[in-house]
Amino acid sequence: MRQELMSLPKTLADDVARNLVMVAQLIDEDPEQAYAYSRVALRLASRVAAVREAAGFAAYATQKYSEALAEFRAARRMTGNVDLWPVMADCERGLGRPERALAMAGEPEVQKLDKAGQVEMRLVAAGARRDMGQLDAAIVTLQSPELASHAVHPWTARLRYAYADALLAAGREDEARDWFSRANEADKDGSTDASDRLAELDGIEFVDAMETDERDDAGAGTDRAHADAEADVPAEEQDVADEIVPDEISSDEAVVAKSDAEDADAEDADSQDSDGEAREETGAESGTDAPRTSPRTAAEDD
Repeated sequence: MRQELMSLPKTLADDVARNLVMVAQLIDEDPEQAYAYSRVALRLASRVAAVREAAGFAAYATQKYSEALAEFRAARRMTGNVDLWPVMADCERGLGRPERALAMAGEPEVQKLDKAGQVEMRLVAAGARRDMGQLDAAIVTLQSPELASHAVHPWTARLRYAYADALLAAGREDEARDWFSRANEADKDGSTDASDRLAELDGIEFVDAMETDERDDAGAGTDRAHADAEADVPAEEQDVADEIVPDEISSDEAVVAKSDAEDADAEDADSQDSDGEAREETGAESGTDAPRTSPRTAAEDD
């Protein structure tokens, strides 16, 4: 890349280089921002192959497959290099054209790829088979000397992972678990989630320690707020409340007790009314009125 940028004026070359560095730094963590930097570099130096290639990878990372494919083709025309052949085929998959990806896997360009490129092409071809619903064919595509090798290369973890995933999709769970384990052993830089898939098959559930701490903190805060609210109640009021509703009686039980007391009072009142009526009836029958005051004139008193 440095050689290509030397063809530009120094100031322009420095600006392009800064943008390309930002693309490389952000493409995994913030693909959209990396894409933005790649567009700036592309406007400054669209005739530099390294810029077209970087723009292609930034577009690929943001799933802009048509744009990525155009940039990769431009870079390949400029350099004549076949290294981008597998990712170009994968763009065809992304555009919903797995048949084209498979056709590219059979082109003479594949034989010009190094070992890593050929393994990458095998992964793309297997993915295209799965896109077409040919699961068994995808499994066969991945079976290769590179898969059987005990040596660990930069592409080993991804190859084993793809094979394990295909086996699991085919319902061959025991074999899939074995290959997820092998992928995990080879995955030194965490490029796959093989460990998570393995734990899932073993029925292990991971708990986020940070979320647990947040829930504990929230519970502790609620307890403190409740304690502070109780501390704000005067001691005399608290004592009265404790006498009215003892601690061992719940709020529902207190409501029931109050209701029972009201029913008892109502029954006593009804009983007294019934007794009074009974006495009046008894007095009438015996010719004696209950004591009452009647208005009499002064003449009657004389």
